[in-house]
Amino acid sequence: MSGPANAGSRHNHDVVPLLAAVVAALLFAQAVARLRRRGRPDLAGWDRIGLFAAGLGVSVFALVGPLDRIADDKLLSAHMGQHVLIGDLGPALMVTALRGPLLVFLLPAPILAPLARSQRVRAALSTLLRPRVAFGLWAANLAIWHVPYLYDLALRHQDLHDFEHVCWTFCGILVWTLLVDPGSHRRLSVGGRVALAAALFAAGQVLTDVLVFTFTPLYPFYHGAYGISAVTDQQLSGIVMMVEQLATLATCVALLLRPRWRRARAGRLAAAT
Repeated sequence: MSGPANAGSRHNHDVVPLLAAVVAALLFAQAVARLRRRGRPDLAGWDRIGLFAAGLGVSVFALVGPLDRIADDKLLSAHMGQHVLIGDLGPALMVTALRGPLLVFLLPAPILAPLARSQRVRAALSTLLRPRVAFGLWAANLAIWHVPYLYDLALRHQDLHDFEHVCWTFCGILVWTLLVDPGSHRRLSVGGRVALAAALFAAGQVLTDVLVFTFTPLYPFYHGAYGISAVTDQQLSGIVMMVEQLATLATCVALLLRPRWRRARAGRLAAAT
């Protein structure tokens, strides 16, 4: 972290996400192995492995290495890029990889069984995955962490900044679980999932507009760098969020609607013949 952070805190800051990534990779690997031992390699193919590896890689890249250092010390736009990677693209790829039985096998049986039997755990998950609750948490997370005072405070305090990153990832997993529906729980219809994607983009667009159309710096911590002024950097951060959301959410909507488009096309072809 910038300013008061020393080499020791930076080392610890890098180690935690790396350890978390190793644990996630091991859990995913054992899920793939268990499914393949059961004779279902089709449910744990290389496409799933590639998606999960990409999501995990994106998240690690965002939190460890040059982007993290630029985000902490130099550019608001880099910081926004970091947040959309750990809170949107990374979760989207990993949740998509876990569709079907892979989700069930992600936790070993000795861990999964007591969790599945716990009424408190089941009630908590049921509440968190209610569409209004998940969207509310996501939108609140977006708004709260972009309040200038809290934004700068997190940059100056390592533990708070790490907690902020956990919030981004957690909320991203919640909304992408609803969008992708990896466990086929059907909490939302296809139309409801499209509506959720639109609501997420609309909420993000509010922040984008504030960042792009405010012509004074909102975050005193950043003064501009690499020849980029603070105001231009701020505007770029809004554009980064808008472009990334367009890419992920538009892709999601297109995939959700593709079966309907195919059925409609087949119907037109049948009618024409």
